Amino acid sequence: MNAQVIEIIRNSAAVPSVPQVVTRVLQIMQDPEFDYGDVVKGLSADAGTVSEILRLSNSALFGVRQKVVSLRQALTLLGPKRTRSLLLGRYLVDTLGAKSVEGLDMSYFWRRSLTSSVIATNFANAIAPRWREEAFISALLGDIGVIILAQALPTRYAAIAREFTPQGRFIEAEQELEAVGATHAEVSAMVLHHWSLPDAVTTAVNLHQSSNPGDGEEATIARIINASDRIGKLLCEIPDVEEVAPICTNAVNMIGLDVELLVEMLAGVERDIEELAEILRIDVIQSNVYTLIAKTIQESLSNSTAEQ
Repeated sequence: MNAQVIEIIRNSAAVPSVPQVVTRVLQIMQDPEFDYGDVVKGLSADAGTVSEILRLSNSALFGVRQKVVSLRQALTLLGPKRTRSLLLGRYLVDTLGAKSVEGLDMSYFWRRSLTSSVIATNFANAIAPRWREEAFISALLGDIGVIILAQALPTRYAAIAREFTPQGRFIEAEQELEAVGATHAEVSAMVLHHWSLPDAVTTAVNLHQSSNPGDGEEATIARIINASDRIGKLLCEIPDVEEVAPICTNAVNMIGLDVELLVEMLAGVERDIEELAEILRIDVIQSNVYTLIAKTIQESLSNSTAEQ
């Protein structure tokens, strides 16, 4: 990444500071042998954060039958990875979502990021279940570099940022490098590293714009992010029916899945999107619109499969 760009970003107000309590908890959970007691102690200093975690743990998404009232019980239920993902995701969506960025529809941005993260979680369940939470947080936050570049370099990046809208084109690394000397994937990875996210997440995010990220687990997550964003984009706008089947087929081929599995996944993702949208306070498309789009994708894929 261009050193001048790094300096401009660091000196701008584009990168939000993570609250000290969140930073401390993230640092504690980096140790694979961390003590939940240390996490409880760190979080207990912030009543608002405790309330948020209890709210998350009592969400229907986790299928809890009895009300969770203890912070330790909540953390045990969520697990370290999910706690980290939801805690940081909730904070960043709230902080960055409050910003007004020229050329960006922030509601669309987060709706698409959330949709992609749910798709990524489903993809990871199928091909790399060990990396489920990493795929979720990587897809949710993998494009925040777009927001940061649009704020730090508004004149040079505005035209590119406007592509991150309904019916816009996918943002290519080459056009970003030519315009500002950095890609949004690089910027996202730099910021996530600054926020103490695991190397698997930052490396995958850094690679996710590449058509050939290489081999290994981080590369697999990078492909999942790329594929899920392409599907997520379709689900967040009214797509051209003729383009649905080839886009979806290319996306699942990228990660080595059969297209039929995507059709099965689409039946359940709406529920998960709505649940997470409530937790993260993200506006989503009304369910009847989403159902129509999902049905169009399913029919297009089914027809394409039948013709083969």
